[in-house]
Amino acid sequence: MQKTLAVVNLNNLRYNASFVRNILGDKKFYAVVKADGYGHGGARVALAIENIVDGFCVAITDEGAALRLAGITKPVLVLSPPLGKDDVLRAKFYNLTLTVNSLDTAKLIGGCHCHIKVNTGMNRLGCNLKTLPRILNALKSAQIEGVYSHMYDPSDGVASERQLELFDRAEKLVKTVTSDTCAHLAASGGVLSGKKYLKDGARCGILLYGYPPEGFKADVKPVLKVFARRTQVTEFIGGGAGYAHARKNYKYLSVYRLGYADGFARTVPLGENNLCMDAFLRVEGGELLPVLENAEHYAKRCGTISYEVLCAATRRAEIIYEE
Repeated sequence: MQKTLAVVNLNNLRYNASFVRNILGDKKFYAVVKADGYGHGGARVALAIENIVDGFCVAITDEGAALRLAGITKPVLVLSPPLGKDDVLRAKFYNLTLTVNSLDTAKLIGGCHCHIKVNTGMNRLGCNLKTLPRILNALKSAQIEGVYSHMYDPSDGVASERQLELFDRAEKLVKTVTSDTCAHLAASGGVLSGKKYLKDGARCGILLYGYPPEGFKADVKPVLKVFARRTQVTEFIGGGAGYAHARKNYKYLSVYRLGYADGFARTVPLGENNLCMDAFLRVEGGELLPVLENAEHYAKRCGTISYEVLCAATRRAEIIYEE
């Protein structure tokens, strides 16, 4: 097998989901499994925790369709608003719940079920409060299953309070039209920020996979490990170590089948020099070498966040699920 080996620990995943469930109690728990479950395999992740959560969130309708084809029956919310009628038809066929972020989207979705996205300060997606009444008039009350927003910096208490105030007003407007709707503001950071941000439920992504957002701590466990396979032990004859001059006069170098096409940064050494196309070199190591055991540690070396590392690290991997 030439692929890298990605090992997903389903026990750790369920432990993390139970950790979040204990915080939420009987509030709605939407597990975020977009981007193929942050690289862990969206369908398999969803199946492993379906009995713990109340529903799932995906980024696009194709991801929601994949969950349905895998046998997921609980609600699936598509976080990106539909961009055309094909998205709406796909959502209707697979019984997905759409996001409404504007008056145009409200008109586009026809009779599909939806959650209304409100902009409370992240300024990414969502309608402003002044537009919300017109959106509510364009929808039938039976369609509206939820209203939500997103905290842009949950570690900043002042910013979060302002967002909560705006969201409270949006929630009140929506529940005047239909009281049986789920209001959710908190994602992983909000879940750890206090009960007042939990509302009727919360969405949880990165925390499920074992990493609290920056500024928070939580008793969760990393779910993914990635290993590279050794392809050769090379007797050093002088010259280079990959695409660079050798730093030492080595005796032997172990060559591992992992490169930047596998989702690892070329500029962050895993061995004697930077990654070299589809391989890297080390002085020591066994037949199977762990190259990613903690995404947060590796992300800091790369100048990014664990989310990006996890989504990339299984790009060309054989995924093994451990019970």
